[in-house]
Amino acid sequence: MKTLYTFLLLLICGTAIAQSGNISGKITDQKQQPLPGASVLLLHLPDSIQVAGQVADENGAYLFKLKPGKYVVKTALVGFTTVYSKAFDFDGRDVQLPILVLYEKKNLLKEISVTATLPQLEQKSDRLVVNVEKLNTTGDNALEVLKKAPGIRLDKDDNILYRNNAGVVVMIDGRRTYMSGTELSNYLKSMPGSALSKVELIPNPPGNYDAEGTAGMVNIILKHNKMQGYSGTANLNAGYGKYPKLYGGFNFNYNTGKLSLFARVNSGYYDSYNKLTLSRQIENELYNQYNYWHPKTFATGYTIGTDFYASKRSTFGLMFKGYNSPMDAQVTSQSSTLNSFGGQTGSVTGFNPQKSDNNTYSVNLNYSFAIDTVGQKLSVDADYVHSSSFMNQTYTNTYFNGSGDVIGNPIQLRSAAPVNYNIKSIKADYVLPLANHWKVEAGLKSSFVSTGSDVSFDSLKTNGYINDPKHSNNFMYDENINAAYGTISKNFGTKLDVKASLRGEQTVSTANSLTRNEVVKRNYFQLFSSAFITYKINPDNQLNASFSRRISRPSYGSLNSAIRYTDPYTAIQGNPYLQPSISQSYVFNYTYKSFQVLSLSYLKVNDAVSTVINQNDQTKESISNYQNLGSTSTLSATSAGSFKIKKWWVVNAEVDAAYNRVNTIVGGNPYQSSRFSWSGNIDQSFFLPHNFKLQLTAEYDSPSINGLSRTLSSSQIDAGITKTFLDKRLSLSFKARDIFFGNRYRSILQYNNVNTRWDNEYESRRFTLGFTYNFGNTKLEAARDRKTGSSAEEGRM
Repeated sequence: MKTLYTFLLLLICGTAIAQSGNISGKITDQKQQPLPGASVLLLHLPDSIQVAGQVADENGAYLFKLKPGKYVVKTALVGFTTVYSKAFDFDGRDVQLPILVLYEKKNLLKEISVTATLPQLEQKSDRLVVNVEKLNTTGDNALEVLKKAPGIRLDKDDNILYRNNAGVVVMIDGRRTYMSGTELSNYLKSMPGSALSKVELIPNPPGNYDAEGTAGMVNIILKHNKMQGYSGTANLNAGYGKYPKLYGGFNFNYNTGKLSLFARVNSGYYDSYNKLTLSRQIENELYNQYNYWHPKTFATGYTIGTDFYASKRSTFGLMFKGYNSPMDAQVTSQSSTLNSFGGQTGSVTGFNPQKSDNNTYSVNLNYSFAIDTVGQKLSVDADYVHSSSFMNQTYTNTYFNGSGDVIGNPIQLRSAAPVNYNIKSIKADYVLPLANHWKVEAGLKSSFVSTGSDVSFDSLKTNGYINDPKHSNNFMYDENINAAYGTISKNFGTKLDVKASLRGEQTVSTANSLTRNEVVKRNYFQLFSSAFITYKINPDNQLNASFSRRISRPSYGSLNSAIRYTDPYTAIQGNPYLQPSISQSYVFNYTYKSFQVLSLSYLKVNDAVSTVINQNDQTKESISNYQNLGSTSTLSATSAGSFKIKKWWVVNAEVDAAYNRVNTIVGGNPYQSSRFSWSGNIDQSFFLPHNFKLQLTAEYDSPSINGLSRTLSSSQIDAGITKTFLDKRLSLSFKARDIFFGNRYRSILQYNNVNTRWDNEYESRRFTLGFTYNFGNTKLEAARDRKTGSSAEEGRM
């Protein structure tokens, strides 16, 4: 690691010395009044490649520091004509360009009433960018918008899948969230789709990102007001499925030019359910189980931040984020055992109230320094994250014989599981453009994670509750990751771009089970490489290929060996001996304009972490353990895009096909499974008179395999109507989701002595009425992208 740190210091200090000077100028309107906020781009000739860009200050002035060459200045502002300066040769001496005058557009075209419902797709060398602002997102929440991105799917719990894989890192504004899958989905459901600016799909992230995440990354970029003044959005949604739900949010931005302030609050009350029907064949008996989970959750997420532009080159940022989600749940279960003749031999009923809460907050400090105007930049991030949660449960289990008579007294149990996380990280990133369109990037990062969990399980005896050490565990986990990376890229004119990265990560960890006197220490160093190439055949046709090697470390909870019961016969247990998963990913893309004609992907994961059921035929207990599988591989193909059938009828369609294979050892026995699967969705928007929009969506997922389970097919049909008012600032919408109730999770597990069928029903059919109101200056742009230091660690919480 010392060598890597020395390399970066030498790179930063050894910047190439070349003759450079300043080009300055001013932007005004036809009345010679300055135009602050006008965008100013510096283009290199003869290839017209952008080498620098900035926004005119309060006096309409701009200043570039650059190396000798031939250039032209381009300037634009909403509502004004675009103007170019005369081309000029720059020899390194300071130049004052003539004033550029922008003329207000007098005959603006009437606003086009039809907006494409699939975003403009931009295939860059290392990611596919979905411009959400090209979508008509009226009435949609952020999770619904995300589902429209190519290759994105949701599992039965609304966890985000990418390329048919759960090992995906989800970021918001360049940083990981602090939430579990359920918390993240609730957070995105309470956020309006109109708050999103872009979605970046990064199957093979370059070296400046953490190597965490075998399936790649999804970065959700929110809108942020870069125009002076204030703006905001308020939304409120009321829904009903089997139970009511209410959620809404408020987004406010204020920008003075020197200081930018923003605040976001999203909150929701969710009353929902999950019904699981489980059927297990145990030797010559059939064991049926029915669980009903009825949670009531009040979730609130908030973000407060500021960016202070100390100078044209220096920016300081401070951001505070928080999330809390108290939940009360009533859980009932009923289990019965049938003999080979169909007669009931016994049964158990359970009542299991649950109370839980999660409180997470984080602080991010950021500094960005533009060393010059040609792109040389240094940025530093420091992060602190704290999370505390608990789940308290009681169990009352009553046993019956085959005749329905009660056996003995009900058994009463209770458990408590408080968990605490502390994450500290610091990172630095440096960008150095070189001559002939070469660019070098380098960076360092260190993170420190400390977690603690004290799971206690008690049984009610004659003299009160007695602790059960077999099902209790006081668990501590500490981890330090040190990383360094280097990236080099080259632009060969307007047709060819290449990029390569190498990242090294050292991991030192200690998992300590104090109750069981079990200590597992690890210390390993891994190199992670990535490479990218993009070739533009012409302005409309583009080819792209990429490769990366990545890692997925076990989540902190999966390392805790405590047994956590959901009913008398079903439990899950962690494994402190889990190894990290290593993946190799290959992607090839062909894009025509904004249509992803074909995206081919091959992903192989060694030591993938999955839950494996260990079934005890005598006690009928099924305990799911986290284990490393041998290898899993996925070959997938995606085609997605939009097309306009009529001026008022726009279609967004996607088709995915995949071949999955699992090859591993389960319980000492070899296990192999493979399956071809496909899915498709079509989203039709009809733009009707008087600002009405009708939307019809249909989705289908064929049978597939997921780890050791074989999932069955599912489908969903949605319909909605939206009406906009007040120059499209106010919108009202009504949506009906999963009208025919075809979206449920059904799977089959068959290996060793396990023969189980799952049927999981949840509140997929629901009706929602919502409104959204935009106020202030609505000309919004993407937020400043902060790839903060705690990214990789937070997602493993």
